[in-house]
Amino acid sequence: MSVRTILLWPDARLSQVCARFDGSDATVIKDLLDTMYQAKGRGLAAPQIGVLQRVFVVDVTWKEAAPEPRVFVDPVLVSAGHADMRSGEEQCLSIPNLPMQVERPHVVQLEWTTPEGQRISDTFDGILARCIQHELDHLDGRVILDHQTPEGRAALEAVHAG
Repeated sequence: MSVRTILLWPDARLSQVCARFDGSDATVIKDLLDTMYQAKGRGLAAPQIGVLQRVFVVDVTWKEAAPEPRVFVDPVLVSAGHADMRSGEEQCLSIPNLPMQVERPHVVQLEWTTPEGQRISDTFDGILARCIQHELDHLDGRVILDHQTPEGRAALEAVHAG
């Protein structure tokens, strides 16, 4: 098992836009999964372990049922159902113990490459869509604090700093 250290906000690497996944770190996908499960998370993006490349993993079922790990390499958001926006509580392994409400589209269509090199497109909804959008944000240098109003963010940052 290769568990890596999860970067904590406000580490500057969490604010950087990631480059395409080049595969130079052969263990990064396994390490992302190992680290996510060890941290008891539902998703983890490469920049959260200091790898500034476009890859993330999610598993929204493992806490209640059998694990269903998913790996997304060089993902692209094709469409998001902005007509059906929903607010939900999110937490982030890089901002521990600070849950917050985030409004996101309930349905998204994503295109990505599998670790085996196959390009795929699929539509996701519910908690899986929320988790995918959360991890996509990390690849674009955003965290859940960036979805808050200026006042709400200031209040959450004060709690976090406290």
